[in-house]
Amino acid sequence: MPYIKRLSLCAAILLSGSSALLAAPQLYLLERDASEVGFTYYLDGRATMGQMPVSSASLDIDLNHIENSEIEVTLNARQARAGFLFATEAMKSAQVLDVARHGDIRFVARDISGTVHKAQLRGDLTVKGVTQEIVMDAQLFRQRGSAVADLDRLSILLTGELDRHAFGAGGYANLVGPKIKLRILARIRRE
Repeated sequence: MPYIKRLSLCAAILLSGSSALLAAPQLYLLERDASEVGFTYYLDGRATMGQMPVSSASLDIDLNHIENSEIEVTLNARQARAGFLFATEAMKSAQVLDVARHGDIRFVARDISGTVHKAQLRGDLTVKGVTQEIVMDAQLFRQRGSAVADLDRLSILLTGELDRHAFGAGGYANLVGPKIKLRILARIRRE
């Protein structure tokens, strides 16, 4: 094999190896003020919206191999709002979230599959000290106004559903249905 061809082959191998090294998970930070954590519950049969702030998030995202990503999110249940005062106080009570003893809700992704455009996160959700597995659907987008190749600022849309009774949060069952729909829009930026 001529010297030039061997040199070109070596360079190609080195370059392909270096791009694999660059594809490792990268740390993204949550932009709290631009992120929304919403949930829908059914009060007397009517869909009612609530919100809950994020207290912390650890987001190591591999855009080329989404399955290598690691995601942990903690929500602040003490500052949750359920649409109006009575519902908020009932939600925070010992019969539902018991925020006096369990102020955080935590999700840890254990298995991520799919692509950045359509992924599934299977993980552990801890509510009121009870941990259950849930599945969330996820989509990743560039933030509005960013250039096509700019991956420094992204948006993640997570959607899913849970049964609040599975977490021991079944209070006021005569008024509030068991299913809670989640919609989380997180704005993130690369560290």
